Amino acid sequence: MFRRGGDAFETVPASFDIVPRRHIPPGVKVFDTTNAHSESMEQKRSFSGAWKNLQFCLIPCQTFFEPNYESGKAVRWKIGLANGDPLAIAGLWRSWKEVDGSHTLAITMLTVNSDEHPLMNRFHKPGDEKRSVVIVPPTGHGDWLSCRSIDEARAFLQLYPAEAMHAEPFPLPPRKPKVVVDDDPQTSLIE
Repeated sequence: MFRRGGDAFETVPASFDIVPRRHIPPGVKVFDTTNAHSESMEQKRSFSGAWKNLQFCLIPCQTFFEPNYESGKAVRWKIGLANGDPLAIAGLWRSWKEVDGSHTLAITMLTVNSDEHPLMNRFHKPGDEKRSVVIVPPTGHGDWLSCRSIDEARAFLQLYPAEAMHAEPFPLPPRKPKVVVDDDPQTSLIE
């Protein structure tokens, strides 16, 4: 991820899920924090601290993937910029103290409703709310990382123009069958 480090920008390693599963207390139902809904992140304990403390980051990637159900079943689609350039997704980061005393960083991607977006409304299960990650235009990277207020940051929580994006089916390759072998070759199974 890219973030502001003092007076400069820095690239640092981080893992997805702003609340890593290893930090979810025993007895608490495991919950996913890979994405943060921009409309509710201020009210959710998992995200509100990073949002209020202006812990903004950019998550660089070439493409991202979403499920498309137009065929009646989930088909993975690859989504990127129409010109083929890399893109950067708006995110939040948080530091965690590990058992060994070290510190690690974790991130979440910010999302917005995409019901009205001509491309991003094609993804996710029928009946589910349509969501899209927030792509920060290259000209706004420094401004996003340098936001000095929540109000300033909110201006970035927008859908990227559909005409500047490209999407295509990109299904996973078929899985190889798992071979289970026991002592008797006549009872070996393929699952």
